[in-house]
Amino acid sequence: MTRHNDEVRLRDMLSHAEEACSMTASRSLDDLKKDRMLELALVRLVEIIGEAAARINEETKVKCGAIPWPQIVGMRNRLVHGYDNIDLNLLWDTVQDDLPLLIDALKKTLDNLEK
Repeated sequence: MTRHNDEVRLRDMLSHAEEACSMTASRSLDDLKKDRMLELALVRLVEIIGEAAARINEETKVKCGAIPWPQIVGMRNRLVHGYDNIDLNLLWDTVQDDLPLLIDALKKTLDNLEK
């Protein structure tokens, strides 16, 4: 795996996390529970973040120790394999609480890669 591929995946994670946060900026948990399209969009965006994270090579993961790799991949697995029992409260908390922190960590990581 080349650094370039990891950089592309990190950028994918960043763009999808930003999109998920943007979609919920003026929304509430109640909106999520009532809006099936919002639910499906957020599930898919978080799945993509997790899939990209799973494909990052171990060397890059070690260099980017501030990013909680197992939790990101675990959330993806939960959504994909537990598609019939998605906890919307957990999904909401992930987008509201965890993704902004991930966005910051990814931006720092990408800045360091460019140096």
